[in-house]
Amino acid sequence: MPQLRILPGNVANMIAAGEVVQRPASVVKELMENALDAGATKVSVLVTDAGRTLIRVIDDGCGMSPDDAVLCFERHATSKLASEEDLNHILTYGFRGEALASIAAVAEVTLRTRRPEDEIGCEVSFAASEHMSTREVAAPSGSDFSVRNLFYNVPARRKFLKSDSVEMRHIVEEFTRVALTRPDVSFELRHGDREVFSLKPAQSLKFRILALLGTSVVGDVVDVMADTSLVRLSGFAGRPEAARKTAGNQFFFVNGRYFRSPYLNKAVQRAYEGLIPDGAFPSYFLYLDMDPEGVDVNISPTKSEVKFEDEHLVFQVLYAAVKEAIGRFAAAPDIDFDSAPAETMPVIGRQFDEYRPVSLPKAPVDDSYNPFEQGTFAKDPVEKQPSYSRYFERQDPGYGKLFEEQRAAETPLFLLPGGRYFAAPSATGLMVVNIRRASERILYERFLEAFRKEEPATQAVLFPVQVQVGVEGRLRFEEHAKMLASLGFDIAPFGEDAIAVNGVPQGYSAEEGKIRKMVADLEMVLTDVPAVLPQTVLGSLAEKFAILGASHGDGVTTPAAARQLLDALLKTENPERTSGGKKTLAIFPQEELDKKFQL
Repeated sequence: MPQLRILPGNVANMIAAGEVVQRPASVVKELMENALDAGATKVSVLVTDAGRTLIRVIDDGCGMSPDDAVLCFERHATSKLASEEDLNHILTYGFRGEALASIAAVAEVTLRTRRPEDEIGCEVSFAASEHMSTREVAAPSGSDFSVRNLFYNVPARRKFLKSDSVEMRHIVEEFTRVALTRPDVSFELRHGDREVFSLKPAQSLKFRILALLGTSVVGDVVDVMADTSLVRLSGFAGRPEAARKTAGNQFFFVNGRYFRSPYLNKAVQRAYEGLIPDGAFPSYFLYLDMDPEGVDVNISPTKSEVKFEDEHLVFQVLYAAVKEAIGRFAAAPDIDFDSAPAETMPVIGRQFDEYRPVSLPKAPVDDSYNPFEQGTFAKDPVEKQPSYSRYFERQDPGYGKLFEEQRAAETPLFLLPGGRYFAAPSATGLMVVNIRRASERILYERFLEAFRKEEPATQAVLFPVQVQVGVEGRLRFEEHAKMLASLGFDIAPFGEDAIAVNGVPQGYSAEEGKIRKMVADLEMVLTDVPAVLPQTVLGSLAEKFAILGASHGDGVTTPAAARQLLDALLKTENPERTSGGKKTLAIFPQEELDKKFQL
């Protein structure tokens, strides 16, 4: 066994940096929290190349003396703890004294700082944990950290950084979490020459949420409050109807510190049981204030996890408070007693259509109908003849011949009530096609082809549809812009927190309402899509987009459209099943139909 030795300080710092500094967003988080601990009323974050080249955080806090400016880069240098007892009363963001030492171990760091009582400031420089220089400089009161060339001395770590849009999205996440802890502080975030956020001190937490996430979020939340001997709870929870299919905008804070907790998240989700669909996620911004002795924030180097002394009781308080809030505010509409009385209108349930008297329907018109030709619908031109017979020739013996000598274009197609199926008679029985699954099969092969050849088929929308998706959402769409374009999506950024949909793939609906719903589902799909698409994931990705398109399509409303869908289906590699193995069509032989009419 090799002889034991103590690691050199710079190596130990690099190992510690692997826990604290995982990506540029980690640096942003640590420096912003340090600024708040220093009493800052304004914090500016400036990044270049999503933090690879430069991360600069400027604050107007208390600043540091020249000696402290050097000492702060040493491991375990902290002003927050003096004794073991202090670990039980932590109310600051930082306290370990690891952040600056870890950052200086994997980057080139320059700090300019001055205390208000000092006439001159100082500038210190570190690189790879080594103190490079200290000099006097003119500087405003506060601190100005510049972190350059992150991971320059750890090439393996730098190589695993993602694209600029991905890293910038993580920076926005951390910036948002910190900004939500202190509505009274001004925050700024700039990426290169572009302003991402400029937040003035907010009148309340709700105004800060509005500035960060927009009206679409803050307009759909209700107040949550509870005051017990264990914990005081405040904040907001989303209305059930605003729940999304992506787990965004879910925030827990304890004593002003953001933290994650899958266990407490279950308490919130349980409060929504029966009110939101399975797989939907409500928004929440929940703040817990409690005795610091009842919570341990020292269980993770990144301080993103905490441990409660009585976690079960915190769970119960959260569950009861959120359930009461959404029941009290979201269940009933507001009543305006000052408005003039209106005529009483009957309330009609969803089932009314099934029982109301039959009225004269508006008959659909099929322009291809010709009463002088045999069959219910006119023939299509010869070059457009569907290849039904070619498909059924491939089936196993005994499957049944669908159309025999009859020409496919002459076969009548019938839409069944509900818009889910259409049927076509055959010499051996009846064929029924599931419209949604047929669309899914067609889109699946179309998207696979688009991935291979990058020849998308796009249908333009009449007017661009603007959808607010938040800053993180816009960055997510920007990250996957090339892939989306290859599939036929024409989506462009619109401001800092919205996108404009100018076109969608053929087979998707171009109706504005359906496009808005599609964007929410599309964002959910993109959360699981890697930035680089290896060949092994193209099939599963094409399947996801096919399911998305089939669920947001225009449907089939005319026999002509049904014929077109069937033609496209039977030209696919496996018309009988979706890519996930579900049946797209079924044949009911004449014998089975006869049995239905036997006594």
